[in-house]
Amino acid sequence: MPPMPAIDGLLLLGFGGPTPGCCGRRPPGVCSQKPGCEAECFVAGILGDNPARMHRIDEVVSHYVHTGGGFSPYNDLTQAQATALKAELARRGLDIPVELGFRHWKPWTKDGLSALAAKGCTKVGLLILAPHQSSVSWDWYLKHAAEAAEALGDASPGLVAVVAPWGTTPGYAAAIAEELTRATTGWDAARKAACHLIFTAHAIPQPVETTSPYRQQFAETARQAAALAGWSRHAIAFQSQPTDSRVPWSSPTIEQAIDQAKAAGATEVLVQPAGFLVDHTEVLFDLDHEAKDHCAQAGLGYTRATSVHASPTFIGMLADGVMGL
Repeated sequence: MPPMPAIDGLLLLGFGGPTPGCCGRRPPGVCSQKPGCEAECFVAGILGDNPARMHRIDEVVSHYVHTGGGFSPYNDLTQAQATALKAELARRGLDIPVELGFRHWKPWTKDGLSALAAKGCTKVGLLILAPHQSSVSWDWYLKHAAEAAEALGDASPGLVAVVAPWGTTPGYAAAIAEELTRATTGWDAARKAACHLIFTAHAIPQPVETTSPYRQQFAETARQAAALAGWSRHAIAFQSQPTDSRVPWSSPTIEQAIDQAKAAGATEVLVQPAGFLVDHTEVLFDLDHEAKDHCAQAGLGYTRATSVHASPTFIGMLADGVMGL
């Protein structure tokens, strides 16, 4: 048997999403603490409490209202991943506490660390819920976790190890390939031949993209997943670009990729959000609303394969990484 990991607790660090109830980010008097404040506080926390960006804040808030009444399924879906991972680790003989910490909503990262400390953990592993690396994703999470631990001081458990980047592992690609196969069950050869496969990831500023492996890692994830699912051709695209940025962001956009598929003779597109782990608001709005509408306007069919969620293959891959600490 492989040696047991040198950790006694695990923190899963993710983005977070608005759920009912005040998050406590803003002090009383600044936040209305009234029902309906959640999405605005969440988005403003990401973009900054800046009146100059209220147009963009209101725009993104409308996405949360459109898809979930002002809330996001992210936290519940991520909790399901944490629950499944804890069970898989226990099955392998590593029965340790597993807690969630979010950068932009409760439970905050410091809450997750405090929960682990309360359970007696002193050697905590960190698992970052981002498949690809850049200074605004992976590096940003590492910095945030260190800051949360420092803020807790002596009350923080020790962060002693980080699960290695996993976005280009065969296990992640296999989990995505399973979703592609599931989404196209019953398709005949003619339909598949007329369909173009497009993978998406969150756009990042191009100056950041040029100094990180983000795009290359995403492209490798897509290449592996397409090959495993038996697709001879595919494209990558980016979504969720801000509408008010003065800096160019990753391209092509999902809309541009759809237009390219149309020009190449496709009659349908199959979209899979390989840069996302669960079908939360950005997937539901940017793909299942905007991209789907763009396909309809272009006369193309639209099918979306889901994110990996808590698929056994995905959870098994994460467990492999934890066991390797």
